[in-house]
Amino acid sequence: MRFSHAVRKMMMAAAVAVPLATLPVSEAHAGVFISVNIAPPALPVYVQPPMPAEGYIWTPGYWAYGDEGYYWVPGVWVLAPEPGLLWTPGYWGYAGGVYGWHAGYWGPHVGFYGGVNYGFGYGGIGFFGGEWRGGHFFYNSAVVNFGGVHVTNVYVNREVVVHNTIVNANHVAFNGPGGVVRGPSPEEARFASERHVEPTPMQQQHFQAAAQDRSQLASVNHGRPATPAASSPEAYHAVAAAHASAAPAQRGGQPAAAERGAPAAQRSAPAAQRSAPQHPAPAARPAPKPQQRPEEKKH
Repeated sequence: MRFSHAVRKMMMAAAVAVPLATLPVSEAHAGVFISVNIAPPALPVYVQPPMPAEGYIWTPGYWAYGDEGYYWVPGVWVLAPEPGLLWTPGYWGYAGGVYGWHAGYWGPHVGFYGGVNYGFGYGGIGFFGGEWRGGHFFYNSAVVNFGGVHVTNVYVNREVVVHNTIVNANHVAFNGPGGVVRGPSPEEARFASERHVEPTPMQQQHFQAAAQDRSQLASVNHGRPATPAASSPEAYHAVAAAHASAAPAQRGGQPAAAERGAPAAQRSAPAAQRSAPQHPAPAARPAPKPQQRPEEKKH
């Protein structure tokens, strides 16, 4: 994995000076924990699986980066760590010649996630797949796939979908020149200072399962992951285990983009310790010219 020397040096110094575990969670998720020299693949197009039960909240899939390059972490339905919290997805941002990963988190509001249109309620601005009301989560039926689950807390709001969707016809997966050119709104900037909660243990297990599933590697699936989404982490774990049994080849290292509360120095250590990676990442390419890329029409 090729880290920017400056960014790696900064992360190492910060980890030595102030252990990440001692920081408030909001600060722990504020930095860029990994940077690479090549853009993530385009977001795959997929269908949202039905929710497993009432109370679950959708979290979108994304491209993470590990020792063998980019791999897809499936979108999945999960339970919030506590009532009132919403998920802000992580995103890749291009700046200073590198693509940096900004980890996702739980918080009282959905903050800035690069303007990346992940779909299914995450149209690039906020979240319109549902909302908390008095300790109960209500679902927007204009967005959610209920499947056969009987849901009592339902409403419909199509206007919010129209007004909070950023056009992204080419499904670019990063913010910045060549991707989605949009900065945080004053409201999103304010949300960044709120209390943030790290991914749940179940989410972290989900990230790890994707990191060990070779069928999710972009170099293997050419941008079309075998499992783009799952109804629950448990459902995907079973699929990943089946993939591992069919192809027991082992992936080296840990996922660089797994959104855990471990120190940044620990995440960069495997790359720093290797004299040469077994599977070199593709060569860096010049930064593309800025342009806005849509998916759905924004008004």
